[in-house]
Amino acid sequence: MAKILYEVKQNKAETSAAFGKWFGYVKSLETLNTRKLAKHISEHGSVYTQDVVFGVLEKFRSCLIEMLLDSKKVKIDGLGTFYCTIENQKGGAVSKDKFNVSTHLKALHIRFMPEQEQEMNISSREFLKQAEFINVETLTKSDDEPTQSGGNSGGNTGGDSGSTGGNSGGSTGGNGGGSEPNPDGSTED
Repeated sequence: MAKILYEVKQNKAETSAAFGKWFGYVKSLETLNTRKLAKHISEHGSVYTQDVVFGVLEKFRSCLIEMLLDSKKVKIDGLGTFYCTIENQKGGAVSKDKFNVSTHLKALHIRFMPEQEQEMNISSREFLKQAEFINVETLTKSDDEPTQSGGNSGGNTGGDSGSTGGNSGGSTGGNGGGSEPNPDGSTED
């Protein structure tokens, strides 16, 4: 089973409704760049060398961006769908004919919605069931100090607030793992 490292942090934002509450956050060990991912894939019994896999991943990246900028969604079977959303400036235009892209659009976002077909479902709730959570504090304590159980205990600290805007996609969705929630449970892009 996969092991997700997490740490628990206290919300210190005095203006937050969740001030003083504790929330779980993923603790990543490293970020794999394209070259490292290609090496990892080639080491999994692949007949393709690292350079070939790297070339395919690089082509995928450039083609994904090209297709998204051509108003297309890109679905990777078993993984999910990449698509774009628009973030508008607050207030909007006073009428349809007064709407101006350069004035009223704030940003163009790349979003990701995980596969939700029953046999390959990696939506946030199903993904949660597949992971084992380990508090990073248990890895750094000496043998004399009491430790918490690894398992799933405490892994979902903060309930759904930590996943707000995560894997759900949509116009307020996120990329599902790239952005760490704020201490009050909200996320920013």
